[in-house]
Amino acid sequence: MNIQPVHIVREIILWIEQHLDDELTLDLIAARAGYSPYHFSRMFLAHTRRTVMDYVRGRRLVRSARRLLAEPDLRLVELALDSGFDSQEAFTRAFKRMFGSTPARFRRGFTIEPLEGQYPMTALAKTTTNVTRLPDLVTRDGFIVAGPARRFGETDKSDIPQLWSRLLNTVPIPGQRGGAMSYGVVSDIDRDKGTLNYLAGVEIGPDTALPEGFERRVIAPATYLVFRITFDGGPVHLQIAAALEEVWGTLIPTSGVKLARGPDFECYDGTKPVNLAGSTVDYYVPVEV
Repeated sequence: MNIQPVHIVREIILWIEQHLDDELTLDLIAARAGYSPYHFSRMFLAHTRRTVMDYVRGRRLVRSARRLLAEPDLRLVELALDSGFDSQEAFTRAFKRMFGSTPARFRRGFTIEPLEGQYPMTALAKTTTNVTRLPDLVTRDGFIVAGPARRFGETDKSDIPQLWSRLLNTVPIPGQRGGAMSYGVVSDIDRDKGTLNYLAGVEIGPDTALPEGFERRVIAPATYLVFRITFDGGPVHLQIAAALEEVWGTLIPTSGVKLARGPDFECYDGTKPVNLAGSTVDYYVPVEV
């Protein structure tokens, strides 16, 4: 009986996790899977959206980040050597490329959970997810959202969880509104260049003093088409990406509504962690009425 490629990749992911302290190479991992390096590289990339060695480096760095948060007295040079780097400088460069922060700053103000999904240990990339259009249009008053923000392109959109990590370690802030509700706001889309601004934030009052590194977005009153995404417990950012492909590729073109100018946004109600099966997020797209 032939084993499906998805099952082969899943088994290799589990094997990699058990051998992160070993000297892993593409040739060694491909041989373990029973394929040539070329064939297995293409298979692995198709199912995880990562190259094999990028995945290995990512899992090692995720583990290092967990140790940073769990072991406050751990010296960075010791962690660098334990993580397979020749020097603290090389480790710091790799860590900053992945997390957008030096290890020392990460230790002071980040959380690992939103970043874990970029290099999931057991789950594979999703190509579909559970997304439905809510039956009624929703009209909302204007509000203000504040949080860390950055411009992203096609090559680095997977880094968006870095903003959520920063946000979750800063809130609640004085002047915050809406309880545990949070927003992922998309604005200033340049479709020709494939870039957008993304802000992970919370609602605030007009006179709220912002923490360092936070930006403010004013969301004008608008009417929205709303889509509900239900998660299955796997990597959240991959499921959101798949859901948005369906929303923009199928659900909006067949909705019969005319889109309006203005930011669209994800709205998390904070009642259930999004990494648990059955949790949801509502995605708001402004429309003309």
